[in-house]
Amino acid sequence: MSTRGALRLGILISGRGSNMAAIAQHCRAGRLGAEVALVISDQPAAAGLETARELGLATRAIPWPGAAQRSEFERQAAAALDAAGVELIVLAGFMRILSGPFVTARAGRILNIHPSLLPKFPGLHTHRRALEAGERAHGATVHYVTPELDGGPRLLQSRIAVRPGESEESLSARVQATEHIIYPKVIGWRAEGRLQWREERPWLDGAPLLTPVIEEFDA
Repeated sequence: MSTRGALRLGILISGRGSNMAAIAQHCRAGRLGAEVALVISDQPAAAGLETARELGLATRAIPWPGAAQRSEFERQAAAALDAAGVELIVLAGFMRILSGPFVTARAGRILNIHPSLLPKFPGLHTHRRALEAGERAHGATVHYVTPELDGGPRLLQSRIAVRPGESEESLSARVQATEHIIYPKVIGWRAEGRLQWREERPWLDGAPLLTPVIEEFDA
């Protein structure tokens, strides 16, 4: 159901879409001044598409034709997002790298969540790498998307203590539980006008956000 004045979100997923579902449920419960206008997946069989449909959300599958044809995916995705009136693009387990021109044209309008305390461990297998490095703290980062992979301005980080003898699976589950809290929170900042993109950087509550907000969890 559309809410007058609500920030319209376009969520891109590749898999189960757990963050997408968490965001949609926050919207439905009235905890965010936002609504999910469209869910797009590059994987037509992604479980998250069925979850989105069960939540009553509009969905679109746009198969990824390959890195050499990335521009065709982006053309179709941009057309679908524009047609849905999307104001903020939310990457939620979207496992493709968007092109520099696509991202630059939408500066300040694309968010991502990454399962590490960036700038540590960009890329894949973050939980395994954190354990192998002997990290005592780990977490997730909500950041603006820029052409640099996982390198955009960091907005909010969840931080948990790594437990002795922790497995990759348990660490992943604990971090993901915090993601479902911090991602909707940042979207809420944006919907409320607290978070803005000005002078090519994020501003929070009227001041440049030079370092990310840290939220501690005993997850």
